[in-house]
Amino acid sequence: MLTLFVRGLPPHTTEDALRSLFSSYGRVFDLKLSRDLFTGQARGVATVNMEGHEARAAIANLDGADWEGKTIYVNLDKGPKGGGRGRR
Repeated sequence: MLTLFVRGLPPHTTEDALRSLFSSYGRVFDLKLSRDLFTGQARGVATVNMEGHEARAAIANLDGADWEGKTIYVNLDKGPKGGGRGRR
């Protein structure tokens, strides 16, 4: 299972529309669309969980693609900053 980080989404993006976009490359296990607390509009970023080969196909086809008038960028989610083992 891989987590994809999606950015550049238009403010009117819905979970259903995003799920439909990614479902054409495989099963979407989980999707989280970040929304503004006060307006309820999408903040332009989301995370999507998919199987490895399906996630890679989505990255290959959607990274830099035009979707609903905006260029979206899809990459592997690197996780929280500062986590893991660093240099000493």
